[in-house]
Amino acid sequence: MFTIKKYVVVDSLEEAYKLNQSRKANILGGLLWMKMGKKSIQTAIDLSNLGLDKIEENEECFEIGAMATLRDLETHKELNEYFNDAIKNSVKSIVGVQFRNCATVGGSIFSRFGFSDPLTCFLALDSYVKLYKGGVIPMKEFVNMPYDNDILEKVIIKKDNRKISYMSHRNISTDFPVLTCAVSKTKDKFEVAIGARPQKAALVLDDENILSLEPTAEEIEKFADYVESKLTFGSNMRASKEFRSHLCKVLVKRCINEVGGM
Repeated sequence: MFTIKKYVVVDSLEEAYKLNQSRKANILGGLLWMKMGKKSIQTAIDLSNLGLDKIEENEECFEIGAMATLRDLETHKELNEYFNDAIKNSVKSIVGVQFRNCATVGGSIFSRFGFSDPLTCFLALDSYVKLYKGGVIPMKEFVNMPYDNDILEKVIIKKDNRKISYMSHRNISTDFPVLTCAVSKTKDKFEVAIGARPQKAALVLDDENILSLEPTAEEIEKFADYVESKLTFGSNMRASKEFRSHLCKVLVKRCINEVGGM
């Protein structure tokens, strides 16, 4: 367990930002991963009074507050109806309901964990993060940015009528994923995000125009090989790199078929 010397429930993002510039300060989310460590936290910063726990919809986008929980993502009717239940599917196998009631979107996305299911899903959408100082940044850029002491306010997902499918493979239903896959289709292109390689999620585009808008089985097979060739895979206690490489092609083909293939 970690220890906390000073616990501060902040009244503004500016107060949180100033406190967080210390190397011995930590933003608290759901505390689910942090509690597994043994570090000593000089100043723990609680954002729960800042109203960042809402999921809001307007004509152009959904805005998901950093303190919204994974369970909020799972149960939000409009969000899941718009995105073909992909967001729900990306979180429903994460441990259990009690865990998802505590784990926050901000904690999962800002940390850019290799095993983050939501990060893989959001990466295949037209999504952005809003940082307190850094402003609005596309998710595809944010995922590769170095860690800093900024504060994640919200995740923004644009409503562009794309179809999306999310799938993952787990050795047991509530374990960390062996591999995650999200495929989205707009009116003119496909995008693929692969995570838990076990590195963090990466986006692959169809730069060679392999897929037609109504892809054939042959096109899908060729594109799955192309995605696999563009990524690196590693081994850990859950799977070998060879298995992940094979699994990548399997999940890509299944997701493409779900959003508009054969």
